Amino acid sequence: MFDLTELLSGIDERLLTLPEGRRVLTELDPLLFALIYLPHHLRSPETGDATSFSEAHFEWCELAKRYIRPINTFEPGELRDAIIAPRGLGKSTWWFLVFPMWMAAHGHRKFLAAFANSDTQATDHLGTFKREVETNALLRSDFPKLCAPAKRPSGVSISDSQRMYIAESGFVFTGRGIDSQVLGLKIGSRRPDHIVLDDIEGTEGNYSPTQKDSRLKTLVSGILPMNNRASVTMAGTVAIPGAIIDDIAAKQRGEQYPEWVDDERFTPRYFDVIQTDEHGNERSLWPERWSMDWINTVRHTRSFQSQMRNDPMAADTAFWSGNDFVIRDDVEITHQLLSIDPAVTTKEKSDFTALAVIGYSRAESVCVVRYARQVKIPPGEKLRAHVLQVLDAYPEIAAVVVETNQGGDTWTAILHDLPVRVRTVHQSRPKEVRAGSLLAKYQRGRVYHEQRLHQLEAQMLKFPLDAHDDLVDAVGTGVEAFLKTDAPPQRVSVRERAA
Repeated sequence: MFDLTELLSGIDERLLTLPEGRRVLTELDPLLFALIYLPHHLRSPETGDATSFSEAHFEWCELAKRYIRPINTFEPGELRDAIIAPRGLGKSTWWFLVFPMWMAAHGHRKFLAAFANSDTQATDHLGTFKREVETNALLRSDFPKLCAPAKRPSGVSISDSQRMYIAESGFVFTGRGIDSQVLGLKIGSRRPDHIVLDDIEGTEGNYSPTQKDSRLKTLVSGILPMNNRASVTMAGTVAIPGAIIDDIAAKQRGEQYPEWVDDERFTPRYFDVIQTDEHGNERSLWPERWSMDWINTVRHTRSFQSQMRNDPMAADTAFWSGNDFVIRDDVEITHQLLSIDPAVTTKEKSDFTALAVIGYSRAESVCVVRYARQVKIPPGEKLRAHVLQVLDAYPEIAAVVVETNQGGDTWTAILHDLPVRVRTVHQSRPKEVRAGSLLAKYQRGRVYHEQRLHQLEAQMLKFPLDAHDDLVDAVGTGVEAFLKTDAPPQRVSVRERAA
């Protein structure tokens, strides 16, 4: 249980009895602000209605202190955090209410734009904020201009609606669904100086790859450019393989991740519900809410792995499961090829072009997937240039294998004059049959991954339900070039690349 006396030690208690004293004490301390002005949001039935904190909450408060500095003292994109944490840890309470209220009260930020998965979710969050400024007696006493809506000379509020609140102090808080029109959001000449994104993606079964692409475009092209110096916090739980928050989490996990994560300068802040010390001893991230006894009874379930540990690789499908992916970086690779499953066009609904680097060990008669990435590049010289980049990155590649079910032999013309030979393959078996054959090789220890290959594993876990399966095809074609059947091959047809 949290001990308030420890936090207040060294503070003259008389300051807590005066508005000026409370303002001075909380200006640089969001945790003390929460305890003084919003204590009713820091307890719940799950903690026995007692005020308690996770170590994550203390870390969040330290992160929030960076918002004291004006945004013009930071480089563009410098303050962009992704809070990846278990459901029920209080992400919305802290990032949608406590920190915005603290910043608004003390003027650390002037214009906050918040986005959620839906308009309803966003307006609910804004409604909680507005109820506090309308009913919180201590807050209204100490920060009267924040708690009074700005009015026109006629006495009518400038804006006090479900989607926007403008205070007499000049602070603006707007809440919208992620799919709302957001381009050019500003009040007069003012643009948001703090952006909050709270669970902007739907739950599994209600969120498609097409929706992910659309929302990522909204984020990158619509929301972040509203003010490239604004501080940004994205809070969420990874429940869906390949989701936006999962792209960022992949960086934290040390896996392959999309370039947009670095381009937009998001820093992952990951909080596992199970904390492990250097000796391997486990403890709960928030013991007052989740005891280790309870954790140990449910930690094997898929819902716990996805909702509490942010592990999207725990999905149950008719094909791959998370246990099928074995990481090995110690296999002695003797042969190597690049497998390409190309797309004919780059229209919005077209497939991706998938590229996979497959290694083969003659000694063990196994394959290792070293690289797997999908791109939307038009067929032609740009694709050829990208292939050359992959060949440069993996100089041991001896051949390129291209599936020609779409486009026919035109791919040999597109991939002209490569430094390795190009071989075309036409697939006649149904996708499910080929995927089943590939899965059998995984489950019999014939195929390993050199590292976590996030895009590939996400597709495999959702196969055949995902909208895209190009990486599955590319890997299957490449593996089959080395392992025609589940029995060890007598001869490998791909030659080593000449020096």
